[in-house]
Amino acid sequence: MEEDHGNSNSSITVDTTKWDRSVWLMKCPLVVSKSWQSQAAASSSSSDSPQVAKVIVSVDPLRSDDSSALQFTMEMGGNDVGNMPKSYSLNMFQDFVPMCVLSETGQGRVTMEGKVEHKFDMTPHTRNMEEYRKMCRERTNKSMIKNRQIQVIDNDRGVNMRPMPGMIGMIASSSKDKKKAVPVKGPEVKRTRRDRGELEDIMFKLFERQPNWTLKQLVQETDQPAQFLKEILNELCVYNKRGTNQGTYELKPEYKKSVEDTGAE
Repeated sequence: MEEDHGNSNSSITVDTTKWDRSVWLMKCPLVVSKSWQSQAAASSSSSDSPQVAKVIVSVDPLRSDDSSALQFTMEMGGNDVGNMPKSYSLNMFQDFVPMCVLSETGQGRVTMEGKVEHKFDMTPHTRNMEEYRKMCRERTNKSMIKNRQIQVIDNDRGVNMRPMPGMIGMIASSSKDKKKAVPVKGPEVKRTRRDRGELEDIMFKLFERQPNWTLKQLVQETDQPAQFLKEILNELCVYNKRGTNQGTYELKPEYKKSVEDTGAE
């Protein structure tokens, strides 16, 4: 496959020898992703690749022809990382858009690594839920500790704070003039995404303040893009489509207990 870039004669060749290889697409928690990355960085100097996890497939023999009879569980390997759960459930999606995986080397070589055969959503296993709650409480407590620094200014004469020549006329001569000056609303500033773990901690603290929030309120409180915020809300919260709290989000039961325990402490 070749791709033209404008009027240049450059082209990109994609290696498709592994196009029919089956690969899995899995959405995993941030703590799991960081653990795998740290293990990969630690073993980059050695030739042997570490076993970061293993997948256990359980089949109901009475429903062997039914794809829903398959149950996938992932057991983490490597060293323990705090209170990170060691067992996870893999929820398989039945319908998803056909996709393939591409990779690119530092030299610009593009390779098709395979096509996505299964797509999974990775969540902590029920028996590890208490560990996950404890980890969330610790992460919330750490985020509440503010590390402030005091910087001493060498030049204490206040030279940089004095108005410079030519700036006097720019300062309003009276309070009446100041009242007339109406700030002009500039274009909407594009919001920058926070770290996913940091944003989750902020969300937990907000739901400690009140149990129900609308999307608009959360966007104003967190100053995050609405689409990115929706991804976090879909994992942590349920959306009330009816009732007295219609149109608001509230924490899922398993996270509610975690927030209540943090408040009690």
